[in-house]
Amino acid sequence: MLKKATFFGTLVGIGFLLGAISGAIASQKMSDDHNMQTETSKTTEFKAIEQPLMNKVLVTVGGIGLIGAEIWWFVLSKPKS
Repeated sequence: MLKKATFFGTLVGIGFLLGAISGAIASQKMSDDHNMQTETSKTTEFKAIEQPLMNKVLVTVGGIGLIGAEIWWFVLSKPKS
């Protein structure tokens, strides 16, 4: 049977690998798009949208709550068998 440390280590390694690959692909695509633009074309930039502080707090607390629920469900809860 697989040990927990081995399983989580493998999972983290795969996550880092996928993150690195997607980052490399995104940076390559951005450099290709940048080279295609001419001086006369407009560049599009992301603009920040101001959000009320309460929205930010609710989203953060909700996300932390969901992460805590997942950790409890998969790691801390024990079967009653």
